[in-house]
Amino acid sequence: GVTAKDIILAVIAKIGTGGGQGYVLEYRGSAIRALSMEARMTICNMSIEAGARAGLVAPDQTTYDYMFGRPHAPQGTDWDAALEYWNTLRTDDDATFDVEVDLDADTLEPFVTWGTNPGQGVSLSAKVPSPEDFGDENAKAAAERALQYMGLEAGTPMKDIRVDTVFLGSCTNSRMEDLRAAADVLRGRRKDPNIRMLVVPGSARVRLEAEAEGLDKVFKDFGAEWRFAGCSMCLGMNPDQLEVGERCASTSNRNFEGRQGKGGRTHLVSPVVAAATAIRGTLSSPSDLDPDPVVEPVDTKSVTDAA
Repeated sequence: GVTAKDIILAVIAKIGTGGGQGYVLEYRGSAIRALSMEARMTICNMSIEAGARAGLVAPDQTTYDYMFGRPHAPQGTDWDAALEYWNTLRTDDDATFDVEVDLDADTLEPFVTWGTNPGQGVSLSAKVPSPEDFGDENAKAAAERALQYMGLEAGTPMKDIRVDTVFLGSCTNSRMEDLRAAADVLRGRRKDPNIRMLVVPGSARVRLEAEAEGLDKVFKDFGAEWRFAGCSMCLGMNPDQLEVGERCASTSNRNFEGRQGKGGRTHLVSPVVAAATAIRGTLSSPSDLDPDPVVEPVDTKSVTDAA
């Protein structure tokens, strides 16, 4: 299925990495309303990759349900007063926007980047574009440089691109929902023997919660490295770096030259695409997998109960 990461990558591919300059991006519509709070966080997190000052989704019942009872959230009559105020924090129905961009989520497919900025992306079912596909001379030159750096040839099916490393982490996609989604894909399957996979929770709290659910066992049994919270390979932190020419499917937010290590090549993907890629060794979506697991799945429920 399509995820929040696919939506925001498609948005940036449509408007470009400078399309949001000078603006705050507001995300609206039925597809956005159907997203969880954590998914909305992924979209807003990457608004800056389109050059925007910020990204926002107007608060609604999903927001309030997420906040209720959390540490530091208002309680009692303070909660009621807060709700009354929060309900005013929305764009007027007759508001006029400087720019409106429409995206049909029903026709959207899993999205992945091929180049060296978040705007250079295509559907996973597509092929690497040619510089000649771009009418603008600057975009054409940028595509030529990106293809050279990424070691790709125009016309190559995206699903034929083999990777060396899979990174599941970063502030974009390392929340519980992301880890659960990836674990659901990996459960009962084997990692491609040539793939190294790093799983880095977004916070110490997320790590503890994931371990309480037994997700760490799913990742470790699959053959992934279960790490402590941190930035890790998102920006090539400490030893978590790609070697020259190494290729990574990454759930992070930036794929600039050298971002994950000098000469490293980064493809931005969603958590479920990252998981499927770790299984097949090439950029893949869960729909590309055999429906039957090859090993006995880890029963995370029993692990949780035992804890």
